Amino acid sequence: MFNVTKKSIQWGEETLTLETGKVARQADGTVIATLGETSVMANVTFAKAPKPGQDFFPLTVHYQEKYYAAGKIPGGFFKREARPTEKETLTARLIDRPCRPLFVPGFKHEVLVMCTVLSHDLVNEPDIVAMIAASAALTISGVPFMGPIAAARVGFVDGEYILNPECEDMTQLRNNPEQRLDLVVAGTKDAVMMVESEAYELSEEEMLGAVKFGHDAMQPVLDLIIDLAEACAKEPFDFVPPNYDELYGKVKAAGETQMRAAFAIKDKQERSNAISAAVTAIKDALSEEDREDANLGSAIKKLESGILRGDIINGGARIDGRDKTTVRPITSEVGILPRTHGSALFTRGETQGLVVTTLGTGDDEQIIDALEGNYRSNFLLHYNFPPYSVGEVGRVGSPGRREIGHGKLAWRALQAVLPAATDFPYTIRVVSEITESNGSSSMASVCGGSLSMMDAGVPLKAPVAGVAMGLILEDDGRYAVLTDILGDEDHLGDMDFKVAGTENGITSLQMDIKVAGITPAIMEQALAQAKDGRMTILGEMNKALSAGRTEFSEHAPRIETMQIPTDKIREVIGSGGKVIREIVETSGAKVDINDDGIIKIASANGEAIKKAYDMIYSIVAEPEEGKIYTGKVVKLVDFGAFVNFFGKRDGLVHVSQIANKRLNHPSDILKEGQEVKVKLLGFDDRGKVRLGMKMVDQETGEEIAPEKKEEKAD
Repeated sequence: MFNVTKKSIQWGEETLTLETGKVARQADGTVIATLGETSVMANVTFAKAPKPGQDFFPLTVHYQEKYYAAGKIPGGFFKREARPTEKETLTARLIDRPCRPLFVPGFKHEVLVMCTVLSHDLVNEPDIVAMIAASAALTISGVPFMGPIAAARVGFVDGEYILNPECEDMTQLRNNPEQRLDLVVAGTKDAVMMVESEAYELSEEEMLGAVKFGHDAMQPVLDLIIDLAEACAKEPFDFVPPNYDELYGKVKAAGETQMRAAFAIKDKQERSNAISAAVTAIKDALSEEDREDANLGSAIKKLESGILRGDIINGGARIDGRDKTTVRPITSEVGILPRTHGSALFTRGETQGLVVTTLGTGDDEQIIDALEGNYRSNFLLHYNFPPYSVGEVGRVGSPGRREIGHGKLAWRALQAVLPAATDFPYTIRVVSEITESNGSSSMASVCGGSLSMMDAGVPLKAPVAGVAMGLILEDDGRYAVLTDILGDEDHLGDMDFKVAGTENGITSLQMDIKVAGITPAIMEQALAQAKDGRMTILGEMNKALSAGRTEFSEHAPRIETMQIPTDKIREVIGSGGKVIREIVETSGAKVDINDDGIIKIASANGEAIKKAYDMIYSIVAEPEEGKIYTGKVVKLVDFGAFVNFFGKRDGLVHVSQIANKRLNHPSDILKEGQEVKVKLLGFDDRGKVRLGMKMVDQETGEEIAPEKKEEKAD
């Protein structure tokens, strides 16, 4: 019944296996990849004809994590997997980005790639396995795919690169001081196609070394996929790339002059309008048959690309007049919103981000339900890209894949410089509203996010800036690396290479390639140019704010933490939460306690925090022998007075310890409800508290020296 093909290699410390022919046999290509005991099934299907008038390549990639893979049942009311999680969306993008450029140019048939996590051993990350499975499934499906690709994850500990670190080592990277890098690299046999990373201030040399290490490590996987394809790949789909040279000649003749004039305009909106007018003029000059040609869009894009790229590669200026290494003019402002906890407006050329920071308490932490288990995140970054930022109209809805991806990139860039949660016990939410966009809005979010957090009083280890690099790579080998690219340079160029970091090193790197990979030499030049650009941007940011403010906004909560013994947690909470509710109601502060005995007390009112702190301290602390306390007389008896001196703790002041003279009865100088100063003398054999008054000055609360006791006794 089954025609199974199975190939395996030893990869790192685990066995990697690719299997096909048994499951999902009606798909064009299906591969189950297994690393250790983590298995991902990739299924590829593609339309055998393009849709009429289709002028773009409709590739769709889905990545799904099934909870049964880790022996879990989903949370929530419906108890089934619903909308994609952030990780699923980001992993789908990881798969899409290196694969998309490798389809034969001109192929516009719809392609669907679905990756499903079937088993997760909680040791090997399924995203790398999914990328390998997807590549293998595409390679054997017959679709015109110029792969395969492979992928690897790289860690960095004590100066050593680590291949595919375990999940536990990479979860919540900022809580693991030994691990300084989480880098995913994908590529073909000869070149790198995609890089995604978060890092702790690695140098350019260390980051480049990590990319090279990952690319070298994936070579056996590429050989394995080729071995599988040689054994079972389907016949290549009969596809001949369209030849639209004749149509391109007509387009060029009809509109090159007007298009060149449009690209000479420096203002984005004016240039965009002029390009649209040139496109309309080209279409009007063509015959009806040419206007209906499905390749017309490609021919017009080729004309635009040739003009922009040709000017740059031949040594000319870029479309806004800059040279290859100059950063656009920058303006930074902070504290522009009066009621927010921190805010910044970062403007670089025609790209602008309004970035706002909000400080919250432990209750505001995000609870993330993952296959590896639930965990909390106290740093959130959300990126919004409304249509008006590019002068367009359009539907506004929930965040799309692009917004999630850009937000996560900025999150990765900033997380490396955050203070430890024990030192700064706040939940931090950063929201980047892109108000203008002409290239590199994610890096504007990094710069604005850094400034807005410093404006909110977050003690960052160092300011962070980011810059996007571009590439023009010609068939004859000539190339130009561009600093701080515009939207058109991204759209018509060959690379989007984003680097963020501090003065000391890189905190995030993301690279996407639109050609069949780049060489280490190009990457090295891009990193060097990016460092220069980053330093320029940091210098401009420092003019607005160079370090975190020492005072919080009056509207931000204040949080104080205290550690209590875990066996005292029950006493603080009380039966049914009675005690902690009383503390909150009496003090007016917000109190959060975790299983480790760490208590966070939050309020905009410092007195409320102190009151809650004192109430909790009185519950959990033990009175110290020899220390002086302020108490209240609660009961008088013949042999002394009972004083409530420490929370709900009472102690006895014997009649002989009340004053330095003989008393007939404690009521001679005391009455119930009177406030007194007492010293804890010790505990009797039954654990009862012994207190004394006569050795304490009742006015100042200070202990009376022995010689003064004798004088008073005389």
